Amino acid sequence: MTAAGTDAETAPAAPSLGRKVGSAARWSLINTVVMRLGNFATGIILARFFLGPEAWGVYGIAQTVLLVLLSANELGVSLAIVRWEGDPRRFAPTVLTLSALSSGLLYVVLFAVAPAVAGVLGSPEASGVLRVMCLCVVLDGLSQVPAGFLTREFAQGRRMAVDGLNFVLSTAVTLLLAVDGWGAMSFAWGSVVGNVAALIGCCLAAPGTLRFGWDREQAKALLRFGLPLAGASMLALGVVNVDTMVVGSALDALALGFYVLAFNISGWPVRIISEAARRVSFAGFSRLADSPQALAAGFGRALGVVMTGTVPLCVLLAALAGPLVELIYGARWLPAARALPWLMALGLVRIGCELAYDCLVAIGRRRSLIGVQGLWLVLLLPALVVGARTGGIVGVAQGHVLVAGAVVVPVFLLALHRGGIRLGTVARACAWPFLGGAVMTVVVLGLERYLGDGVLALLATGTAGTLVYGLCVLPSRSLLRGQAA
Repeated sequence: MTAAGTDAETAPAAPSLGRKVGSAARWSLINTVVMRLGNFATGIILARFFLGPEAWGVYGIAQTVLLVLLSANELGVSLAIVRWEGDPRRFAPTVLTLSALSSGLLYVVLFAVAPAVAGVLGSPEASGVLRVMCLCVVLDGLSQVPAGFLTREFAQGRRMAVDGLNFVLSTAVTLLLAVDGWGAMSFAWGSVVGNVAALIGCCLAAPGTLRFGWDREQAKALLRFGLPLAGASMLALGVVNVDTMVVGSALDALALGFYVLAFNISGWPVRIISEAARRVSFAGFSRLADSPQALAAGFGRALGVVMTGTVPLCVLLAALAGPLVELIYGARWLPAARALPWLMALGLVRIGCELAYDCLVAIGRRRSLIGVQGLWLVLLLPALVVGARTGGIVGVAQGHVLVAGAVVVPVFLLALHRGGIRLGTVARACAWPFLGGAVMTVVVLGLERYLGDGVLALLATGTAGTLVYGLCVLPSRSLLRGQAA
């Protein structure tokens, strides 16, 4: 086939893909914002009225172990549903069988070692919570195939309905059990009920996809594709969650509770902006992987949009950490605010790195990902241990930022450069948001000192800072629309 013929055949598909991605991105953003606001409100109710720092610490340990297991529960093979060409229903039964077997085995191992794991992490009382909450590993393994079909088809509207069902049921169970005095166990059973609802919802939204089967050759190819991704994903989750393990083992339960709350707050922008983008970005980058120029342009626009939306949230939460924590959660949670500015800087780095991760996966640079994530984890562990011993939870947060900024970001930039995305593309995407963030920081800190930290004062300060930021990033609007590259 000639180059001209190829161009002619692919040209009409581009607008269709663009419309699909745009629609999916809008639905994904709405979904994420609604769900996260709901989780945010639930967390406030629980923290203010029912659960103390110690219970949050137990929940943080269980959640950390769960996330690490979820990163490898289906051996990375489910991404083939999104990435591989051809009819995915041909190999989906083998994917489901592999996913169910691996997640079931992981849960059996976790159930056996839960007491030892909880003891090593400094929270022996988390053993029972671990055993219940990690049932979600099995449920998640079963839902990977139908969820993968929704992602492949950019069906984020249906995905929103599934997530809404998950949220309503999990929140209702969590609140009812917390009111009844179940403590951290209320989170565990709420998560299980929500994941059962999500599994049922995914099956209804993608009918006919929950079908088991086996093909040896397909299984070999899937494992060759998925295991490097599972390894990289596990390393990535280790990077994000090793700090909770360090705080749990090096400090006391009270400090762990404060740190878990601060880290959760710092994750708001990550979960609202980055999670919405990642539900679309991998599928979108995968479709552009064969065209280096289109991939670079698409990555630049995606990074610009993500950074533009994230920077003002990070600035507000960092600059007004103390007043916001006291206003939202109450004075007893104020120690968490000391680590928050550093964790907000980390959150901004994480968002960029996660988008780069999806891009590198889409173009098949799995070895680069494993190298980057492995280096990050190896350097991070001693930095966090030293930080915990010298500065408590603030030292841990500072260790995170030091390793991420000084080592990980440059290495990711090098990996992207080797994949065809040059430093200039990244710099253009980040320049206006970073400039706006710097100006916004000065304005917010100045107004807070002048107006104080009352509710109306914080509202006025935040509004003024956001308006200033909007004016600063206004010149980048053509780039974000894809009219300039």
